[in-house]
Amino acid sequence: MAGRLKALLQRVTKARVITAGDLVAKIDSGLLIFLGVVRGDTKETAEWMARKTLSIRIFDDENKLMNRSVLDVEGSLLVVSQFTLAAETARGSRPSFSAAADSDQAEELYEH
Repeated sequence: MAGRLKALLQRVTKARVITAGDLVAKIDSGLLIFLGVVRGDTKETAEWMARKTLSIRIFDDENKLMNRSVLDVEGSLLVVSQFTLAAETARGSRPSFSAAADSDQAEELYEH
């Protein structure tokens, strides 16, 4: 079940989120995940994305081949809500965010 939920994964050696000068969250080696929730996404969609994210093999093994998941390398996860991933840019010069879930739904699925 792929759904329309969008996630941008970035391998990191360190990542942190600072808001108004305050440290909100930080991780060492692992994945920085920007998560965009789209209207119509469900808990099932979020669960599918979580399983996919945890199992995707994007970390190097001993032969420098991407054969290891974040679970395999015992990495951390830092998830950042990012509604701009739901942008529709096919027409015109101004992106439309009408496909983005409303903040209540997005927060519920982000937390789930």
